[in-house]
Amino acid sequence: MGKTACIVAITVVMLCTCSKQAEKPTRNLSEFSFIDDDGTPVTVGQPFHRIIALYSAHTENLFSIGAGQFVIGGHKTCTYPAPADLLPKFDYTGDPEYIIAEEPDLVLIRPFIRRSHPDYITEIEKAGITVVSLYPESIAEFDGYILKLALLTGQEKHAEEQLASFHDTVQKIRQDAAGIRNKQTVFFESTAAENRTVSAASLPAYAIEIAGGINIAAGMKPLSPGSSIAPYGAEKILQNADVIDAYIVQQGAMNRAKTMEDMVKRPGFSVIKAIRENRVLFIDEKIISSPTFRFIEGISQLAAFLYPDFFPRDW
Repeated sequence: MGKTACIVAITVVMLCTCSKQAEKPTRNLSEFSFIDDDGTPVTVGQPFHRIIALYSAHTENLFSIGAGQFVIGGHKTCTYPAPADLLPKFDYTGDPEYIIAEEPDLVLIRPFIRRSHPDYITEIEKAGITVVSLYPESIAEFDGYILKLALLTGQEKHAEEQLASFHDTVQKIRQDAAGIRNKQTVFFESTAAENRTVSAASLPAYAIEIAGGINIAAGMKPLSPGSSIAPYGAEKILQNADVIDAYIVQQGAMNRAKTMEDMVKRPGFSVIKAIRENRVLFIDEKIISSPTFRFIEGISQLAAFLYPDFFPRDW
């Protein structure tokens, strides 16, 4: 079987076996059907060409698979890629009439939005606008998620090419890291509040594994079902102060720590090996925790930080 055929076969299987779906996607001539991540049946008769995405990762991924020209608006936090930053911005905590007035044929959300603002979404649906909810809770669901975006926009071929390149790069990093003998023990801080870490199924945990790190908080259970955040706490961190070789700080809305000075000021943290040896990496949550193709950048940054002799920063 050729490489392209193999990719297609794999991705179709992933779509059909995604654990979130109550039933298998089916194709009837030119139509494609699946169940979205809110449990809503979706039938695609023809690609959507006026899309508003209320989650920045959706917007970014649509541009990545060649569907950027169909995006007419994004969430207020969407700034990447540069053309997306110029689009009209919308906020699901505001008035849905602003979206309805733009006459989109598709609004993309994630389950959190429907749970937290159900009336907002209901008003959009009452206007006859298709709403599709998607969110991959783990790396295992990433391919299926991307392919659903591709099917909604008619960009299957481009998406398959992007996914093939993505997995080729991940595999290369994994293989290179496998040869490293002296593995770095890592603590990943997702939020400064209560010094939380990440759950076992999260993207950062996967990145640590691929980059050849040893996650000292491996196996931690999420705070709630579907969450990537897991409890840990300063007490456990300080108990392991002498063995934490690298301290990774996720920067974003939930974690404002930016400098070594911020870390040293925390009570007791000056004794942590990684902080004593200036082995702290501040990394943007958009490239380490967001389900986009830029996740490769996050893995690469992490690998280069942990093992600069094996992964030069400009590689």
